[in-house]
Amino acid sequence: MQAKPVLGILGGSGLYHMAGLSSVETFELETPFGKPSAPIVAGMLAGKQVVFLARHGIGHTISPTEVNYRANIYALKMLGVTRVVSISACGSLREDYAPGEIIIPDQVFDFTRGRERSFFGDGIVAHISSAEPVCPQLSAQLAGAVRAVGGRLHEGGALITIEGPRFSTKAESNVFRAWGMSIIGMTASPEVFLAREAEMCYAIMAHVTDYDVWHVSEAPVTVEMVIRTLLENTALAQSAVERLAAGLPVEKTCACESALADALITAREHISPAAREKLGLLIGKYLPS
Repeated sequence: MQAKPVLGILGGSGLYHMAGLSSVETFELETPFGKPSAPIVAGMLAGKQVVFLARHGIGHTISPTEVNYRANIYALKMLGVTRVVSISACGSLREDYAPGEIIIPDQVFDFTRGRERSFFGDGIVAHISSAEPVCPQLSAQLAGAVRAVGGRLHEGGALITIEGPRFSTKAESNVFRAWGMSIIGMTASPEVFLAREAEMCYAIMAHVTDYDVWHVSEAPVTVEMVIRTLLENTALAQSAVERLAAGLPVEKTCACESALADALITAREHISPAAREKLGLLIGKYLPS
């Protein structure tokens, strides 16, 4: 790799097929949590090093529940990524968030059930703060990039992550609306929280593909709807990523890269050598030599 990456992109495998990407390399990594979903593609974009990881594998072969979120985030960390943008489809739970628009949510509600949610456990405990789950600085920078390339954009709102892979029932969709949720998807959790544990900035570019199933005058969500909207928005997403990469400052004003400073509760002398080795990339700077 020519330089340290300024940005990691988690999304579909078609995202990195862009004209402006040069000096392309592919990395096949093994992490303490297994293999990531796909080989990681790295390249120069707008003069900056950027890496891409297909969350659902090449050809979309991995369901939301089956994604190895821990390996994906850990692999990006291994390559030196400090900022991550998630690009994904979502359903709208609000009348004013319409299909074809981009949402950059500021809150996440985890309604999943069957996923590994943390890097920690097995003798080492960390209680990460997640009151503000996404990075406000990176989210604002992402919003600026989307707006600059002509995207129809909304900033803010709560994204609820369901287990999937099925879509919601009308009863479920209406409950989520009553709870005050804005959009619904299947991949933000636990990805956003793992990024926080890895002390990485994380922001979400959510593409509204449908009104879920609650809207009485719109057809219920289908795979065809999702694919059609995502294909239409691919060029916009690529342009926004390039714009974001070009304008990212070196310095940060957020606290993401010190998220573990007050989170590790296990007495240092009780952290086993095996745990130190497994999680050294994440916690090494907080352990005495």
